[in-house]
Amino acid sequence: MAKKILTVDDAAFMRKMVKDTLTKAGYTDVYEAVDGADAVEKYGELAPDLVIMDITMPNMDGLEALKAIRAKDPNANVVMCSAMGQESMVMDAVRSGAKDFIVKPFKPDRILKTVSTILGNP
Repeated sequence: MAKKILTVDDAAFMRKMVKDTLTKAGYTDVYEAVDGADAVEKYGELAPDLVIMDITMPNMDGLEALKAIRAKDPNANVVMCSAMGQESMVMDAVRSGAKDFIVKPFKPDRILKTVSTILGNP
């Protein structure tokens, strides 16, 4: 059965880049959310195997969304994304249950290594 991955970022080009990287590697069920609130809602609908989520977003940031998702599903696999210089936010995310983090700008091989470590190969 295909693994479901939800990618969350308020920047459409970032979601597209992550989605393109994953689909080229063979992951077929890749979904998108535009902010934290959308991510929490879609998590409830899709029950994805992995969430790749930006920390800094409008409406509900990634840390709030991470906590809301983990409250619904303590076993949720969430990987946070952050720009350089957001180390304290990354540490908060890890303490709140994030499995890993990826620093922007993204390198496709880093995304794939993180995803395959958590989910295995597509």
